[in-house]
Amino acid sequence: MWLSTTCSLLPLLVRLSPALLFLLQLPDYSTTEEGHWQDYKHGLQEKPFCSWKCLLFTLQWPAAFCQSLDNETLCRIPPGVDSWTIHGLWPLGAYGCCKCWPMFQSDVQELEAELTEHWPSLLRTKSSFHFWREEWEKHGVCAACVEGMNSPLRYFQICLKLRGQFDIHKLLQDADITPSCDRPYKVEEVQQVLALHLGEKHVIQCVTDHKDREVWFQVKIPLSHNLTLGCEHHSGANRDPAPRSDPGWHPSNGHPCPPQTPFYYFPIDHQEPLRPCG
Repeated sequence: MWLSTTCSLLPLLVRLSPALLFLLQLPDYSTTEEGHWQDYKHGLQEKPFCSWKCLLFTLQWPAAFCQSLDNETLCRIPPGVDSWTIHGLWPLGAYGCCKCWPMFQSDVQELEAELTEHWPSLLRTKSSFHFWREEWEKHGVCAACVEGMNSPLRYFQICLKLRGQFDIHKLLQDADITPSCDRPYKVEEVQQVLALHLGEKHVIQCVTDHKDREVWFQVKIPLSHNLTLGCEHHSGANRDPAPRSDPGWHPSNGHPCPPQTPFYYFPIDHQEPLRPCG
């Protein structure tokens, strides 16, 4: 009861003098996980990770995901996944995020069907929920400084909304840019199509496959703090977050598709995801 009452009074107490706080002998919640979480939720903590200005919304093409792994045999493309999937929504330049806001399956239960379709795990060793939870704990908590993303549910709702807003598959299909094993594409022709909808600052990334072909892997879309297109950030746009520690899960960060070298947009093959084009 005392703990509950004290926590509810924290927003008022932080406006009092340090001397009065000392006399009240409040426990130092900042040294506990519960305290960090309460401080974070009520905006009482010094939060350098809330100073970020830009977000990077990243979509990945499942057919190229296998080529981004050190151990390609871990890759799988679930049935029904036949379009661009979400990789993440990452605040750029956010460090020291609170690691005290856990996420539970019940937090996103109402979104589970949509997330399974648009944000699946492409690893045999990791469930989709495990993937979502990692993204929330690593990036979502940082993004939660923005009121519209200040819970797991709201964060993932925003991600799904962005996925619908940036329907890359349809944009490309309407421009007759379709997956193919034989037809290479040039960076310029793809960027011209996407720039009208994703802004001039979007980045298309490739990985190099076992035959030294450039293969289209990801699209990165810079967004401002209020989710509008375009944002000036001079580091991180071409890099993914630090790789996860799972065995075999050491993805290539990808690289900007070379402007002068044609790249391939491989079709998805659920039965043979490792080598969709041999």
